[in-house]
Amino acid sequence: MRIVDVCAFYSPLGGGVKTYVRHKMRAGPRLGHEIIVLVPSIQPGVEIVGPGARIEYVEGKPFPLDKRYNYFYDEAALHAKLNALKPDFVEASTPWSSAGIVARWRTDVPRSLIMHADPLGNYAYRWFRGVASRPMIDRGFEWFWQRLRRLDERFDHIICASSDLTARLKEGGLKKVVMNRMGVEPDIFSPANRDLNARRYLLKLCDLPEHALLLVGAGRHAPEKRWPMIIQAVTASGYKHPIGLIIAGDGRCSAAVHKAVAGNPHIRLISPILDRNEFATFLASGDALVHGSESETFCMIAAEARASGLPMLVPDSGAVAEHLVTNAGYHYHSAKAASLAQAIRRLAGEGTASHQATARVAAHDTRTMDEHFKDLFDLYTCSVRSKAGAGTAWRDLSLHRAKPGLSMAPTRASDVVRTSSHTSKVD
Repeated sequence: MRIVDVCAFYSPLGGGVKTYVRHKMRAGPRLGHEIIVLVPSIQPGVEIVGPGARIEYVEGKPFPLDKRYNYFYDEAALHAKLNALKPDFVEASTPWSSAGIVARWRTDVPRSLIMHADPLGNYAYRWFRGVASRPMIDRGFEWFWQRLRRLDERFDHIICASSDLTARLKEGGLKKVVMNRMGVEPDIFSPANRDLNARRYLLKLCDLPEHALLLVGAGRHAPEKRWPMIIQAVTASGYKHPIGLIIAGDGRCSAAVHKAVAGNPHIRLISPILDRNEFATFLASGDALVHGSESETFCMIAAEARASGLPMLVPDSGAVAEHLVTNAGYHYHSAKAASLAQAIRRLAGEGTASHQATARVAAHDTRTMDEHFKDLFDLYTCSVRSKAGAGTAWRDLSLHRAKPGLSMAPTRASDVVRTSSHTSKVD
C-alpha cells in the first residue's frame, strides 16, 4: 500500500510524535508499504528518509503557541496534493483542523485518525478539574464531542493507544474506535544500559552523594506536563531524604519551570537528549522515572522507562497509569503535589532495590513499535481490501519491496482516483 500521513504534529524538534513517525517510516517499507508523511512547514521541500519513505514539507503557517510547529492552512492545496499522490490509505494525526481537511477530501480512500492528542484531557479536564466533575466538563464541551462524532462518521478508524482514551471516546458516542497500543523502538531501551558512572555524574550535578535517590524525567516544558508540581513535590521530599531530580527537555513554559526550581541545587534542568542511545543510558541510569501528565494519549517516555527496567512514579489516571508495573513504583493522585511527595518519600524510605528488580524482569515484555505497526498495517490492509472488494483497485506494494539503497518506484499503472459524495460537514 501507499500510506500517506497528514501529520500536523510532526516537528524536527518534536518528541513522541517525531519518534513515532520516524519509526513508521522504517517499519512500513519493511512490511511492503510506502510511507509518505505530509508536514506543514514554512520551508517546503522533500526529505528522503529511506527506500519507500519520505517526508514532504508542504506550505504551512507558524503555530502561534509553539514556534517548533506549523499548521496546514490551504485545504484546496492539501486536497490537490492527496489527489496527486493517489494513496491507498490516509492518516490524520491530530483531531484539530487537519483531521477536518482529511475528512472533507472527496474520495472513498479509507482513512484513520490517529489520536496523538487528547484536547479534552490536555485542556478542558486540566483547566476545570478543581471546580467541576468530568461529566459536567463534558457537557460544557459538547461542541467538541460533536466534532469528534462527526469525524468518527467520516473516518474508517479512530486509533487510540490506551484503554483510558479508548473507553472515554466510546462513552462519548464514537463508534469506530480501535485500541492499538504503541510501543518502544526495539533494541534501544534495556536495563543493560544502566551505567553507574553516568548515575554518579548525574548525582554530582545535583550536588548529592551516591546513596541519594536519583529521579529522572523528560518532556516538553508545557503546562500539561506539570513540571512545577513535580519540582514542588521533590523539593518537599528532599527535607527528609537526599533526592535529586534531572529533567531533560525544553519548551515554551521554560520560564515557569526554572522559576519553580528556585535555585534548588538538587534539581537540574538539562537540554533534550536527542541521541537515542544516550537517552536510553540516561533513563536506565536513574533510580525511578517521575511523570506529571495525566492527559497523555500513550506516554512514550513511560514505555521507554518500562523497557529500561525503571520503577515509576506516575499519575493514577490517563494512559501513563497503564505503564506502571506492580511493585515497581507507585501511582499518586493526579495533579496532587502532596500525593506525589508522599509516593517519593515512600520509595526513598523503602529503597529502590526490590522495585528495580521487579522492573528489570518486566522490561523484557514491553511492547515494541514493530508490533504496533504490524497490527496497524494489518488493519489498514483489511480496510483497503474491503474497498477493493467493492470495486476499488489498490496497490500491493509487498510485490515491489525496495532493496537497500534503492528508491521504491510507485506502480502508477494501477493508481486509481476514487470519488464519493460525502456531504456531512466536519469543521
